[in-house]
Amino acid sequence: MRAIVINEFGATPESTDMPVPEPGARAVRVHLEAAGVNPFDRKVADGILDGKLPHDFPLILGVDGAGTVVETGPEVTRFAVGDRVVGKFLAGRAGHGSFAEYSVLPEDATLVRIPDGIATMAAAAVPTAGVTAQDLVDAAKIEPDETVLIVGATGGVGVFLVQLANLAGAHVIATARGAAADQMLRLGAAETVDYTRGSVAEQLADRYPDGIDVLFDLVSPPDRLTELTAVVRDGGTVYSTIGSADAPALLDRGIKGGNFESHGAAPELARLLRRVSDGDVVIPIESTVPLAQAAAVIDKPAARGKTVLSI
Repeated sequence: MRAIVINEFGATPESTDMPVPEPGARAVRVHLEAAGVNPFDRKVADGILDGKLPHDFPLILGVDGAGTVVETGPEVTRFAVGDRVVGKFLAGRAGHGSFAEYSVLPEDATLVRIPDGIATMAAAAVPTAGVTAQDLVDAAKIEPDETVLIVGATGGVGVFLVQLANLAGAHVIATARGAAADQMLRLGAAETVDYTRGSVAEQLADRYPDGIDVLFDLVSPPDRLTELTAVVRDGGTVYSTIGSADAPALLDRGIKGGNFESHGAAPELARLLRRVSDGDVVIPIESTVPLAQAAAVIDKPAARGKTVLSI
């Protein structure tokens, strides 16, 4: 089978032939049709899991994937051959990911059936970004009419977060360049802030002199996050998904949150897919490219919406 691999951490991803994996007693083999691309894929290639998780070389990249179950182990009870499924193809050992024609997952991993009405290609864009957004909204316990600022709103997590915060009843403020403002408004933002026109914190300080309630920051380094936190009211909530939050400084102002890591698994993924199936959430895919172009795609700067590999 064709797969996108690295032969050592820091190496350039390349397309190569790999053996088709065999499922164990409680695992399934999935014929993958699509794989979602995330910034984490580049981090894996660079070695972020070295020393943290067992891994095998050649290491097949990719976490998010969707396809059809083509073989089940003898003790599998949750899935059957022919099921369309989507999930996170990182369980136990790194290196057996979704940037391949086939992959194997334990049946109790983050793997769920794709509801009727959701295309397999679209489903592949959901697991990492969508579940992270859902986990953020759940953690913040957003109340109706609270003001929520999303910094990095046009990226993979952001496009889901705008929608989910809006569904929670928030007044959503999304950062976006002028050209992306319409997309943010269509997804549920009440207003946008163009970060190319000056400090976001200064622009919001004039609009919200009493402060905003919640800040979700998906992109800012620590110094920028500190500046933005100034517009959050005392007792509000701040979450950074890239480790930029100064927890003691937040605590001094009674601000909840901090540095956030998503732990959502199969139940959370299934819940989000139901919202997609019900029409409450859309999956904004920016581009679809062939598997062979994966190396170029994971090195791209942050995209608007999601990028999906066609396998």
